[in-house]
Amino acid sequence: MDLNSASTVVLQVLTQATSQDTAVLKPAEEQLKQWETQPGFYSVLLNIFTNHSLDVNVRWLAVLYFKNGIDRYWRRVAPHALSEEEKTTLRAGLITNFNEPVNQIATQISVLIAKVARVDCPRQWPELIPTLVESVKVQDDLQQHRALLTFYHVTKTLASKRLAADRKLFYDLTSSIYSFACSLWNHHTDTFLQQICTGDEAAAANSLERTLLSLKVLRKLTVHGFVEPHWNAEVMGFLHAVFERLKQFLECSRSVRAENICRDRLEKTIILFTKVLLDFLDQHPFSFTALIQRSLEFSVSYVFTEAGEGIVFEQFIVQCMNLIKMIVKNYAYKPSKNIEDSSPETLEAHKIKTAFFTYPTLMEICRRLVTHYFLLTKEELTMWEEDPESFTVEETGGDSWKYSLRPCTEVLFIDIFHEYNQTLTPVLLEMVHSLQGSTNLENTNAILIKDAVYNAVGLAAYELFDSVDFDQWFKNQLLAELQVSHDRYKPIRRRVIWLIGQWISVKFKSDLRPVLYEAIRNLLQDRDLVVILYPSANYIIFLNVYLPVDDFEFRTDQFLPYLESMFTLLFQLLQEVTQCDTKMHVLHVLSCVIERVNMQIRPYVGCLVQYLPLLWKQSEEHNMLRCAILTTLIHLVQGLGADSKNLYPFLLPVIQLSTDVSQPPHVYLLEDGLELWLVTLENSPCLTPELLRIFQNMSALLELSSENLKNCFKIINAYIFLSSSEFLQMYAADLCRSFCELLKDITTEGQVQVLKVVENVLKVNPVLGPQMFQPLLPSVFRGIIDGERYPVVMSTYLGIMGRVLLQNARFFSLLLNQMACELGQELDQILGNMIEMWVDRMDNITQPERRKLSALALLSLLPSLNGVIQDKFCGIINISVEGLHDVMTEDSETGTYKDCMLMSHFEEPKATEDEEPPTEQDKRKKMLALKDPVHTVSLQQFIYEKLKAQQELLGEQGFHALMETVDTEIVAQLQEFLQGF
Repeated sequence: MDLNSASTVVLQVLTQATSQDTAVLKPAEEQLKQWETQPGFYSVLLNIFTNHSLDVNVRWLAVLYFKNGIDRYWRRVAPHALSEEEKTTLRAGLITNFNEPVNQIATQISVLIAKVARVDCPRQWPELIPTLVESVKVQDDLQQHRALLTFYHVTKTLASKRLAADRKLFYDLTSSIYSFACSLWNHHTDTFLQQICTGDEAAAANSLERTLLSLKVLRKLTVHGFVEPHWNAEVMGFLHAVFERLKQFLECSRSVRAENICRDRLEKTIILFTKVLLDFLDQHPFSFTALIQRSLEFSVSYVFTEAGEGIVFEQFIVQCMNLIKMIVKNYAYKPSKNIEDSSPETLEAHKIKTAFFTYPTLMEICRRLVTHYFLLTKEELTMWEEDPESFTVEETGGDSWKYSLRPCTEVLFIDIFHEYNQTLTPVLLEMVHSLQGSTNLENTNAILIKDAVYNAVGLAAYELFDSVDFDQWFKNQLLAELQVSHDRYKPIRRRVIWLIGQWISVKFKSDLRPVLYEAIRNLLQDRDLVVILYPSANYIIFLNVYLPVDDFEFRTDQFLPYLESMFTLLFQLLQEVTQCDTKMHVLHVLSCVIERVNMQIRPYVGCLVQYLPLLWKQSEEHNMLRCAILTTLIHLVQGLGADSKNLYPFLLPVIQLSTDVSQPPHVYLLEDGLELWLVTLENSPCLTPELLRIFQNMSALLELSSENLKNCFKIINAYIFLSSSEFLQMYAADLCRSFCELLKDITTEGQVQVLKVVENVLKVNPVLGPQMFQPLLPSVFRGIIDGERYPVVMSTYLGIMGRVLLQNARFFSLLLNQMACELGQELDQILGNMIEMWVDRMDNITQPERRKLSALALLSLLPSLNGVIQDKFCGIINISVEGLHDVMTEDSETGTYKDCMLMSHFEEPKATEDEEPPTEQDKRKKMLALKDPVHTVSLQQFIYEKLKAQQELLGEQGFHALMETVDTEIVAQLQEFLQGF
């Protein structure tokens, strides 16, 4: 591409590409895409975005196309890679001057220079860093800022490289420029502080921007540029200087007006100082040892004493708390139980921590956290009163503990209390004892203090296990506080119910549950939304109170008297609340109620069943709420059992949409949708046309080969057990094709899942099954005679072949002929190889059912005059005796043996209170077992009959000679099992 002639054309097309008219925009984009691989195109783009007289939008688009081109075509190995000559020209042009007037374009240019540096610096671009160093020294404000901005992005990019050779290059680079970076930062910092003192706010704002950028550079160099930074005096000097600079900047923030734009940048700089310390601690904990004392003193002073009043702001407090937390919890600072196994560095750090966290310090931190930071603010109380749902969402959602003050304070409290529980337990208990009895309803502060202390007791529940008699506290105080109905007591009511939720899985007598259920019901009946919507850490209060996930003491009989009223009240709550997050919380509780009481929910779910279709329709734009609805439906279907068929008009379209990969919502709904599909099949009393039609979604799901594949196979098996004839008649051919594709590239576990489906087909339909999945069977046969190396796969191969041999001898004969043709071998040779490998790999089969099946299958070859079968007679008998050992049990009264796998009639499985009731699929499997030779044919009887037939075929002498090929010990064991025949 000739630069002179092409510039005008490219400029014209770029201008068209900024158009809002798609008729103009689309052809321009297509043309630019074609030019991406043309030599000289990026040189033209460079000329365009560095020409400040052109339209800003056109220049912006040019720089974006240039940046994208670096990602695709800069590396030498890339298809259509840029020539070395053009790259040399481009590199020189990028750093000719740093005078871009538009901030957004300047940032993009800095980023693309960094992208090139990631590939080429320093080997192909040694002049980059020296040029940047010189450029940040110039007096021109604009050039200095742009060069510093580029310097930061280049440093950031090079610091992110992780290969050993790249790390070494970055260490070398850091060594060569660290002193300069420090002096640059100090210069801009001092300039800013002087300008603030003289009141020159405009100049101060410019200097602050440079201070921020130079500090960002130093952060990357300090954290990533040294192997053992504590040996470098300049690094440690900088880190110690951070504390002094922080104090200076915090004092500055006091004098800068709140509405001043400079204040925002000032706070960002202060936060960046703390990030330097946090990153350094994270990457170099032992190098940080020299800074532990000062970090703790600084953070505790500003956060837990009057020193920070009027200066600190929320995000700074969060960062200081994170610094304390990381020091307290750092594993590098915790000695081993055997002190001699600890490193000197660990012991030194631990010593510093221990010396700092004295009793007075810990007590002050604990008291300040609880009585200051845990207190609900006026803003929170107002929001809670005016919009309880939004308050609930605000408390459960949003930022993580690292970035939000309330969760951050709670996490710090938990970590410090865990680390120093022996010291802090008496402090917290004394606070609790001081709050015994009723609280003056007129004293708002006293109510908020009690709320905060109860919060602390809930957070420290596990640590206080041996120190608090929670049952007595519940009976003597907490229960009464739940019954105080005054409006001002709402914070205590909601905190008490949360507190119980925290303790119920730690220490709460089962006998007290009914009293608690009564109290919860009263809260629900009062429709006190500001109380009942208060969330715990993960679940709405009711889930934690009477249905915690890990609650092993839940007793259905205790809860049943309250089931109807609780379920009705929760359903009413579900209808009343409006926000998606709240509806999700309530749905989750309803799901857990249904899951816990199972079939006993049936009389009460009518209202919910009628409401869910409306809620599903209303939640079309809210996929996470739809996920909660799917979870509720899963538990509903399990609770309703066969009666869930009445839900099909709503249920089946939901499954159809959730599992259709051509529909965008499947990204969110697929996992729960598959689970719902599976439980629907498992509880279905019969196969309906609509249920059969949904299976059309399966082909695309199998192509995904995702983590959901396991559930897909379970669904396929469920269809086979539900109605194999109808299902296979419609889908067997498609399934077989899908399986053949899957087996080309699938894990061993996936291979076994595919084979198990085939095995189930043969079990359910031994006549037509082998024909339907005939394309898969040669590979199974070949796997057996080749001696498949994975035992679990070999076991499944033998299970499949056992079914074919035992239950469809005609098809087995056809398969044997096919294999003989394919392999170019004699029938007898192939049969002999198969039997020999079967006998040899019998130990791969661990399931008793398959072991008995193998014995029955190989015995089915008898009686025979075939020389190969007679040659393998010994192996067949060995397997048969092994099978007898597996399945025969001795009757202690008669001394005779019986086959323990035999089933003579169907008995409805009786589930105990701790067991799930049997599903319709469980019943179908039981009925299927009544037709399965493994459960209907006595192995003992079968062996006797086959040996007798072989004896009659060969005559006494011939049979005796055959039996002599079997080991005498095996013969003796066989005779013992066959006594009485």
